[in-house]
Amino acid sequence: MNIARSLRGKALASALSVVALMGVALVVLLSQSSPAPADVNLNNMDCHGHTEKAPAAEDDPGATQVRYFFACNGPITGYQVQPNLEVQSMETEVFGIDRKTNTPYPNDSFSCSGDLPGFGINCVGFAGFTDNAKRTFDTSQKSYVLISGTFSIDGDICAEPRVDPLLTVMTAGINSAGVPTQAISGPYDMGRPVKTGCKLTRNAAKRRIPDTGADTDASNSDVGRR
Repeated sequence: MNIARSLRGKALASALSVVALMGVALVVLLSQSSPAPADVNLNNMDCHGHTEKAPAAEDDPGATQVRYFFACNGPITGYQVQPNLEVQSMETEVFGIDRKTNTPYPNDSFSCSGDLPGFGINCVGFAGFTDNAKRTFDTSQKSYVLISGTFSIDGDICAEPRVDPLLTVMTAGINSAGVPTQAISGPYDMGRPVKTGCKLTRNAAKRRIPDTGADTDASNSDVGRR
């Protein structure tokens, strides 16, 4: 079994470097949480995401690194990334990024774990609460909190079948009546990696979740199809 190789300081430095390059930027009971706005159903949030090839890790130069990005229009206290290929290692500390200031939110973070090798990255923490002291959700917030992390897989990033992770997000809290509540939203298809330089193949347009049909919404993923 491989060991997840990230340390908190390293993860923070990684988040800062990603912001510079991109130019963007527990499930736990929250005793002082405000409800999300009426038009945000926490069981059916609007989440967008994509994946891309990441630079090789210094401590594991032979592994293929994949970086994922996503953002949702509501607060979350956990998420799960489910790749279709075995995860060999993962970033264990992941931070939310304020795209207005291009810096990580110091208190918006997640701790990630999972069986290695395995098919699930399970992360708990919180993001999307603009008042971190009271865990309130600012309904005037227009830019989603960007979450970004990495994991590694065996083989070439261009080899078929290419990695295509699904995303599920969770929110837990206490409502105005003092009753614990929870919501699960997803899955969302984050798609095959973009910015890879891979040649087009017959599978280039294929996705784990079809983007046509009554129960699908192509806007849930902003990925390219290379």
